[in-house]
Amino acid sequence: MPRELLLQVTPEIAANELLLKDYLSKQIKVSSHEIQHVSILKRSIDARQKAIKINLKVVIYLKGEVLQKSKIELPIYKDVSKAQEVIVVGAGPAGLFAALQLVELGLKPIVLERGKDVRGRRRDLKAINREHIVNEDSNYCFGEGGAGTYSDGKLYTRSKKRGDITRILELLVAFGASEDILVEAHPHIGTNKLPKIIEDIRNKIIEFGGQVLFDTRVIDILVKNNEVEGVVTQNGDRILANKLILATGHSARDVFELLDKKKIFIEAKPFALGVRAEHSQQLIDSIQYSCDYRGEHLPPAPYSIVKQVNGRGMYSFCMCPGGVIAPCATSPGEVVTNGWSPSKRDQSTANSGIVVELKLEDFKPFAKFGALAGMEFQKSIEQKAWRLAGETQKVPAQRMIDFTQSKVSTDIPKTSYVPGTTSVEVGQVFPGFLAQIMRQGFLEFGKSMRGYLTNEAILHAPESRTSSPVRIPRNHDTYEHLQIKGLYPCGEGAGYAGGIISAAIDGEKCALMIAASLK
Repeated sequence: MPRELLLQVTPEIAANELLLKDYLSKQIKVSSHEIQHVSILKRSIDARQKAIKINLKVVIYLKGEVLQKSKIELPIYKDVSKAQEVIVVGAGPAGLFAALQLVELGLKPIVLERGKDVRGRRRDLKAINREHIVNEDSNYCFGEGGAGTYSDGKLYTRSKKRGDITRILELLVAFGASEDILVEAHPHIGTNKLPKIIEDIRNKIIEFGGQVLFDTRVIDILVKNNEVEGVVTQNGDRILANKLILATGHSARDVFELLDKKKIFIEAKPFALGVRAEHSQQLIDSIQYSCDYRGEHLPPAPYSIVKQVNGRGMYSFCMCPGGVIAPCATSPGEVVTNGWSPSKRDQSTANSGIVVELKLEDFKPFAKFGALAGMEFQKSIEQKAWRLAGETQKVPAQRMIDFTQSKVSTDIPKTSYVPGTTSVEVGQVFPGFLAQIMRQGFLEFGKSMRGYLTNEAILHAPESRTSSPVRIPRNHDTYEHLQIKGLYPCGEGAGYAGGIISAAIDGEKCALMIAASLK
């Protein structure tokens, strides 16, 4: 009978099938020639000690034992071209996985995406990087695949109770992702590989009768007697259906403004905001792995750090080993940063958002905007960064120690942020209380991670799109909006997810709730 083992081995053993078989043969006291196959179920790194170890969960098959591994396949989909229609606004992970689930359930999704298809977006990303031109409908946040497609494709989630994480990962594998994402403690696809997977998901939706329309921005939601009737697009087209999944992402400010204008209930939500810090990857490796050279068997080191400063959490967010910083503005007149990594994480720099928890009381200067107060607070910081950087997509930047001392850096070395940097006292971008928390927080970070606090590290401001500044309240049991029947707020933009996996899970749940209501 196959044996399941938990073990801790050196990186060299974990990376070499023959060495691993030899090690296991000694553990179970059989000849390595008797081991037919070793399946790795889980893998993680333990870097707490100087001698780094790899934690493995494995299944050992001896000769004569039947391998239980089976190919991961897609669900059986049927033609839904003539089935009841459901409008899905947004083709990010929440919208795409909602549409896939609708097809599986025998319903026809009509996916409306304001941006371009996943490949068409690339021209607009090049324009913002090279020419500082922001396309309000097609950028790092908007377009097929959503924000995660061109900002890393991280699949790690702490939301274990939200739903079936394994199902989402297996669907991604079935659409072409590496099976490693089923094994790694912090799975990651990579910006260079995710577009093809997204494209295949879209093609599957269309193949079985669903519709996916690009360059189709929703400008109005048709409501009668507190019940959804359909939507109106920017071309004036009316698309009618009494079930609508709203999965527009955390940056769709026009959608929040539309809901507020129509008096559809929304509320301000706390989020986090700060800077994006860039170090050399070699420095992060030396800190995390306690070595001068990490070697070929260890991946570029990530880091995760949390501190309490003046009663606020300050923490790393969306850390990108071997990655780069990207311009993620969604409108002209603002500067926004984010980070991403290719699948190999082989760039020379590492970056992470370093953000501070905000509270609803922080939005009081914008109280006249009601439920949009947090959004206006967020917008004001992004617009100030744009002005300080010379009204371009260059980013306000400062060396880390200089920031803690409120001293403008005399020079800023070239960073991975392609539009370029402007030397600014970064504290000016933020309200005084927030700048002071970050200054103190970086000093605390330096005590925990020796070498982290260095003037070779560059801060880019702001990192402001960590999550939605608005929540669209819904019924806990039905997922319908509290006020509007047939409206299903979904994913990050509605305040119910925080990343690719949790957004995909939420999309599937909304689809399931719609199917249940129709039955």
